[in-house]
Amino acid sequence: MFEIGIVACAEFAELTPEQLVTTIEVTYRQESALTARRLAAVAALLRHRCAAERRDPELAYATIDGAEQTCAEVSAALNISSAAASYQVHYAEMLDPRLRRVGMLLAEGRIDWRTAQLIISRTNLVNDDKLIARLDESLAARISTWQGWSRQRIINAIDRIVLAIDPDAARERRRRADDEREIGITPHPDGMAELWGTVTGTDAIAFDRKLSQLAKAVCRNDPRTVTQRRADALGALTAGKALVCQCASSDCPARSRGTAAPTGTYVLVNVVASADTLSGNSQQPGYVEGYGVIDADLVRELASTSAHRLMVDLPTDAHSLTYHPSAALDRAVRCRDLTCRFPGCSQPASGCDIDHTIPFNHTDPRAGGPTVLANLKCLCRKHHRLKTFHGGLSGWRDKQLPDGTVIWTSPTAKTYRTVPAGAELFCHPAPRRSRTRADERAARVARARNHNQVQRRANAAEKQLRQARKAEIAARKLRNHMRDMLFAFKGGPSTSPFCAWVNDPREAGELQAEWRPPPVPPLPDDPPF
Repeated sequence: MFEIGIVACAEFAELTPEQLVTTIEVTYRQESALTARRLAAVAALLRHRCAAERRDPELAYATIDGAEQTCAEVSAALNISSAAASYQVHYAEMLDPRLRRVGMLLAEGRIDWRTAQLIISRTNLVNDDKLIARLDESLAARISTWQGWSRQRIINAIDRIVLAIDPDAARERRRRADDEREIGITPHPDGMAELWGTVTGTDAIAFDRKLSQLAKAVCRNDPRTVTQRRADALGALTAGKALVCQCASSDCPARSRGTAAPTGTYVLVNVVASADTLSGNSQQPGYVEGYGVIDADLVRELASTSAHRLMVDLPTDAHSLTYHPSAALDRAVRCRDLTCRFPGCSQPASGCDIDHTIPFNHTDPRAGGPTVLANLKCLCRKHHRLKTFHGGLSGWRDKQLPDGTVIWTSPTAKTYRTVPAGAELFCHPAPRRSRTRADERAARVARARNHNQVQRRANAAEKQLRQARKAEIAARKLRNHMRDMLFAFKGGPSTSPFCAWVNDPREAGELQAEWRPPPVPPLPDDPPF
């Protein structure tokens, strides 16, 4: 075996990178085909043993049925435990009579064993033969579009199909899982312990993000890694305190915040669902960011105690010449993609960067790379760096289609196609832009003209008010001057019936801010009402 390995290494040393990648792909498909062949043999052995078994009620405990016999033989042949052998027999039995089309795709090497295993485990509660046949047909038809998908995205796609065909199976699985929720601690050596548990998906996501929120509250000079800070944040969260920074600096900005737990903070968990699901008119499942697919009942349960935002039309291109997308466009991109768009990556969109497929031209934004939905996608920081620093003709290249599909080309010229996860889960026609570019410009011009018209009226009213205030101040100065002259020459009040105001006290030379001119008296021929 060692000599064979040396020969294989020598053989691979002569191959180009393109040939090596092709070899990896071919052997992976062959591995799937061999797995299908082994499971088919296990299924045939199971049928043979079950047909030959004798059922004698008098023997009872002494009877070894066909499944037990098959498990024993598989365990010995593969040198695996009885538990592992029973899984092999179970998978073989599920593929052969239940999911024949999926088994054929595995035998042809068109899907891998990971995908087949996920399909078996996520459909095991469906017990109606007609529904199983529909599931098998639907899954086999869709599997060809699952290239480059992560494990979680495959689970989401399977769960969505199961929810559509047999929602009772999904509800039963959720009910069983809900009954098994628990939290436990396992002591470890050296004063450590392992914390484990099973809780609801939304609670787990909220807990995870709360730990990350506390871990980010320290300064950048904290010597701990992110994972260590998250672990320490659990103790701070339990004690109701903020995570203490360990930078040992006297002017640490985190120290000024104190050790009390931050108040008024909350954790945001995004749930994406259709409007019909929220209103109860549809049983289409929803999606919890960072977790996966949930049934419609749970969507409505979460929505009843949470705020929600309705997205009807696509955001306009009003900000296409700016580098940063608007808040509406940012939401649209993340709701469409749901995860990182690199093949096989399942990083949630909330933790991803928004990447311009055609790079934004900072010198001349009109020259290309607009900030529009058709040119934006989610990339996690790792794959964003990969594209940025290992891109170009000799690295990874990407092309984005109008429907959001991204075609990646590897350094060895292999192509991989990824479609938005939101398009798979919410497969309705994409919302249309409510206005064309010409309509948007006409609306913008109309808004500007209306603003100018309103502003002109406001400016005219302001000018009229300034003139009235100026005239009032001049009139007050004149009246005060006349009062001064009367006092200087006569020394007492005037007895003339004309200009009786000359006997009034002096008026202030400045007007109050709220002063307004008195209303104009009506003309003599105006009616007194």
